[in-house]
Amino acid sequence: MNRSRQLAKDKIKEFLREDLGYGDITSEALIPVDQMARAHLFFREPGIASGLMEASIVFELLGCTVEGIAEDGDSVEPGQTLLEVEGPAAAILSGERTALNIVSRMSGVATTTARIVDELVEVSPGTRVAATRKTLPGLRDLDKRAVEHGGGDTHRFRLDDCVLIKDNHLELVPSVTEAVLRAREAVSFTKKIEVEVRSLEEAEEAALAGADIIMFDNMAPLEMRRCLAELEERGLRKGFIYEASGGITPENAAEYAASGVDVISLGALTHSVRSLDVKLEIEMM
Repeated sequence: MNRSRQLAKDKIKEFLREDLGYGDITSEALIPVDQMARAHLFFREPGIASGLMEASIVFELLGCTVEGIAEDGDSVEPGQTLLEVEGPAAAILSGERTALNIVSRMSGVATTTARIVDELVEVSPGTRVAATRKTLPGLRDLDKRAVEHGGGDTHRFRLDDCVLIKDNHLELVPSVTEAVLRAREAVSFTKKIEVEVRSLEEAEEAALAGADIIMFDNMAPLEMRRCLAELEERGLRKGFIYEASGGITPENAAEYAASGVDVISLGALTHSVRSLDVKLEIEMM
């Protein structure tokens, strides 16, 4: 079993404990233990499939067999079967809501991400769409995987992935330059250093101090375009990654990308995305 599947399995055991408690008393009361059933899971609207591995694990942990018809990352039409499940009828019903919740949310994240990625191809094909750490504790692995399934970039998973010097850090350090130098001295050469900036002057200071990535925070697209043009004129465009973040939504993402940045990151991919409508239908065997 690969590591990502094992990590997902550990998490899904927690999800099932949360939902099952001491058992599914309704299914246990109504359905004979030896009653077998077959079920299929499908979308009721078009979207990008995500969470199918996790949904399969839900049913497998409950003693069912699962056949994957679609794969995570596939574009799926309404009514198209994603998974087929066979096993004890009560077990299928016990895992139904957990599996549907996972697929519904993750597919919503993947679908929103894919829509933005597709829009950016038209205006700025080189710009990446990235998530943030604005995820509910315990769900980050699922949310970030869903972003990947939609063609996006995960950005940082955790605080130890890279250095990201934000505005509150800079309130406690004398300058952008000092912050970058302290970080460079403290962390491995393998770790990139990113600095959040609010002006052309701060961006230039971060670049000259040796930052790898410079994030324009809550800056209007036209202002970012002006900053990037000025930085290029000063020889500070090539060799750096410029990111836009703050105030970006699925509706205005293309406008920000058109400014010429390399990356746009938006919390809306995970903190306020609409889940997809997913259904499971079951029949006796």
